Amino acid sequence: MKGMTLRAMTQAVNGIYHGNGEDYDKEITAITIDSRKVAEGGLFIAIKGERSDGHDFIGQCFEKGAACVISEKELPDEERSYIQVESSLQALKDLALLYRNNLDVKVVGITGSVGKTSTKETISSVLSEKYRVLKTLGNFNNEIGLPLTVFRLTEDDEVAVLEMGISDFGEMTRLARVAKPDYCVITNIGQCHLENLGSRDGILKAKTEIFDYLKPDGTAVLNWNDDKLSTLDKDPRITEPVFYGISGDESASKAPSVQAKDCESLGLAGSRFTLHTPEGEISVTVPAPGKHMISNALAAASVGLLLGLSLEQIRQGIESYEPVGGHGHIIQTDGMTIMDDCYNANPVSMKAGIDVLHEVEEARTVAVIGDMFELGTDETKLHYEVGQYAAQKGISVIISIGSLAKNYEEGICDVSSRGGYNGTHLYYPDLDEFLEKGIGEIRKGDAVLVKASHAMHFEKIVKKLQEQ
Repeated sequence: MKGMTLRAMTQAVNGIYHGNGEDYDKEITAITIDSRKVAEGGLFIAIKGERSDGHDFIGQCFEKGAACVISEKELPDEERSYIQVESSLQALKDLALLYRNNLDVKVVGITGSVGKTSTKETISSVLSEKYRVLKTLGNFNNEIGLPLTVFRLTEDDEVAVLEMGISDFGEMTRLARVAKPDYCVITNIGQCHLENLGSRDGILKAKTEIFDYLKPDGTAVLNWNDDKLSTLDKDPRITEPVFYGISGDESASKAPSVQAKDCESLGLAGSRFTLHTPEGEISVTVPAPGKHMISNALAAASVGLLLGLSLEQIRQGIESYEPVGGHGHIIQTDGMTIMDDCYNANPVSMKAGIDVLHEVEEARTVAVIGDMFELGTDETKLHYEVGQYAAQKGISVIISIGSLAKNYEEGICDVSSRGGYNGTHLYYPDLDEFLEKGIGEIRKGDAVLVKASHAMHFEKIVKKLQEQ
């Protein structure tokens, strides 16, 4: 790993080096916090977690060929090299910053309340038409995952597309200090993590902490259709932000520089629109359903233009997009269409998923929706409103699961009592009861949305439906 010598790392983490002086200026081969993944000549960072303490595996790591370990504890009987620090978690971030600074790589940082992962995937697909791209995998978007993603970079990589997720104030500052983005994309300011952030204004404040570590010549890429983000053109921390948006949206008071015009829904097959940019126009097909996916494509087009891609390269990249499991992934089984969107949920993304399901005309529509977490004091009201929304959209069958989901049912009943809904609505207090008694309500030929916060484990429903 370029520049990652024991000397440089000891200085970066403000640690105390114990060991062989002959190894002090050798570069390590890899960095990990997982003792099972220690590489010959690599560095193991011992972190104390909720279930296990990495310090208990230091001996095993040396046996596997680790060149050095980072430890919060003094190891008086250890003859091999280690660096003692006050905080291994802080050392992890300090080393990621050191390594990021050693590499000549452009960094795209992505945040927002909804759509971070699908936007990350779309941007990566576009940029891969011209560059060697490394992107965040899975949920590696927090104060542990982001540094580990940075460590995956090599000297051959040209662009890093990093997803950055937070739930409290100050977290984005710590993430951005490591990422030091050349370009930062904010998808929207929705209603998630309200438990800690309080309001959409609080979310805006927390998300825009990313500007504090945006490179001096860097660019912010912002969703003009979002009422909070559209006000940031005068934020003193950024200069000449690039705005993208869908033409004709009532919330847009003036035209953004990157627009989608003449949008046409293709149902579950996706959307078609005309991409309008300062470089010209081109027709683009997004191979995933929903208006939000058009917005993600616009974000990708904006970043692509900043990094010198042609309109044709941008089109090819958007049309090559492949959704990841749990993020709006369409699964076709024998006679059933499953919208696997069970990785996460908040009111904005839940309504977006219902909108996509509503567009289905050739099948009975079924929404299997579960609890949305971290919504703060308004969680009852927000669940109630989503239930109302699903009923108003005329979803054929609405199945609510979870303790908070009973508020979906109340919202549905409200619409139904006023004659606004005559479909079927069912409630189950927990996932196990639904899997035992209710999954038979879904039958072949249905189009099914499966969506809830990740901790509800709705991936079990997706798996069960695939087996039917």
